Amino acid sequence: MKIKRIEDGNLASWVRLLLIVAGIGLAVVALEFDVPSWVAKTLLLTGFGIGLVGGMTSRAALLKIKPFDESYKKARKSYEVKDEEQDKS
Repeated sequence: MKIKRIEDGNLASWVRLLLIVAGIGLAVVALEFDVPSWVAKTLLLTGFGIGLVGGMTSRAALLKIKPFDESYKKARKSYEVKDEEQDKS
């Protein structure tokens, strides 16, 4: 059995949840434990960024947006000009 990280063009629900929990965990470590200030700032910003990615992918899943889908290739091909049409113009 293969574990899927991307399902239907978006991150799997367990990956989204893991990102949010990891982000909150890093922020809690930065705020609650006695670490040097530069380490706390780094952990807080990193945790915020990781949680933000998890939250945004969750919102994309609710809106049925597929940010990791490969449908852009199909759209790009539709704009290509065929050799026959290019010679006529």
